[in-house]
Amino acid sequence: MKIVLPGGTGQVGGVLRRSLAAAGHEIVVLTRRPSREGDIAWDGRTLGSWADAVDGSDVVINLAGRSVSCRYTDENLRAMMDSRVDSARVVGEAIAAARKPPRVWLQMSTATIYAHRFDAPNDEATGVLGGDEPGVPDYWAYSVEIARNWEREQERAATPDTRKVALRSAMVMSPDRGGVFDYLLWLARLGLGGPVAGGAQYVSWIHDRDFVRAVEFLIDRDDISGAVNLAAPAPLPQREFMRVLRGAYGMPVGLPATRWMAEVGAFALRSDTELLLKSRRVVPGRLREAGFTFDYGAWPLATADLVRRRVRRARRERPGSGRDGTAARA
Repeated sequence: MKIVLPGGTGQVGGVLRRSLAAAGHEIVVLTRRPSREGDIAWDGRTLGSWADAVDGSDVVINLAGRSVSCRYTDENLRAMMDSRVDSARVVGEAIAAARKPPRVWLQMSTATIYAHRFDAPNDEATGVLGGDEPGVPDYWAYSVEIARNWEREQERAATPDTRKVALRSAMVMSPDRGGVFDYLLWLARLGLGGPVAGGAQYVSWIHDRDFVRAVEFLIDRDDISGAVNLAAPAPLPQREFMRVLRGAYGMPVGLPATRWMAEVGAFALRSDTELLLKSRRVVPGRLREAGFTFDYGAWPLATADLVRRRVRRARRERPGSGRDGTAARA
């Protein structure tokens, strides 16, 4: 298949690009800064010659959008909104104008669309959308509004011959440098991977290989459209989530952090506390109903695999090491 990945240069794009290319598919990445052979330039806002790649493709997976790993200033929040809404709109325009449109358009969304809650899990049928929860920062509602507008732009696109799926993804855990798992493992290595603000808030996640398998599953299932949660079936409180991660890495200590300590740390890392403090208790209702099974549905199994792969990759990256991680022979 020919698969087009708008915004395919980030962490999730890298996961998909490697796996789908290894499976024999032709992958075309649309990016603002082409750096690999075959990448195509686009601005994420206006139609251009890049749309020729969409015409005749089999699948479009739109991942474009400003990274959420930043301080949630007014300027950055507007950039998050505009980059997501504009890219979804223009991808829809390209598909609508195609002589031979793709058969399916998977649009990245986010599990952040659901409410901050502890009492029950959110699936697609009974989950509570966020935006008006009491006692949370006002800007959290803006994050939900970004997700709503992101999905709305896909819904309103006039693409009658292309099935549309919104991927309400939890955090994708991969061993890649710069990803969320890399950040969490860094905290654990420093002995800082303890409960944050009590640690009762739920963490929803999905193993990178299950994420790819779920995407492939949704490409093949012509009967599934609309919003689909991409999350492992067993979200767990942050204190337990980090305890398991520390155990997998062999770090017995994890110092707790108060809310204000989390704010200081997030400021230093140029990130935001919503990523740490919002309770995202999201479960994959539609995937499981459709018969999808997770290879890494439980966090202990998933984190053991991720730590093993991360350590193996670090050994390969050491100066003087061979491709298999052993020291190069003279």
